[in-house]
Amino acid sequence: MADTADTADIQQADEAADRKKAARAERRVARLTKQISSFAKAHGGAEGQIAYLGQRGARIVLVGEDGEWGDLVAPTHAMAEQAVQKSGIIVHESFDGDFAAKVKTGRYEWTRMAGIQLGGPRND
Repeated sequence: MADTADTADIQQADEAADRKKAARAERRVARLTKQISSFAKAHGGAEGQIAYLGQRGARIVLVGEDGEWGDLVAPTHAMAEQAVQKSGIIVHESFDGDFAAKVKTGRYEWTRMAGIQLGGPRND
């Protein structure tokens, strides 16, 4: 009988841990959804793209209708997909073409990404 009781205790502990993990994931998705929605509201709407980051999760790149952009990191690709779906934004398969052309870049981006190669100020 002791073995059955021990097995039941272990099973209950595993189920409690699974519920706790699921609740944590749900809260994270809700937080990401809120952040995406806030970005979209602040920038006249938004579109996005999800990129794998390996074990780190997934990157959600957001581009506002005004050309401003930002990104968020989700612990998993599934959480990223849930968050963008719940936020209601358009999601692109890749970051190219018309979608990439919507990004408005300024001096900061040019000096950080290509400034040294193009003769811009050094980023020391």
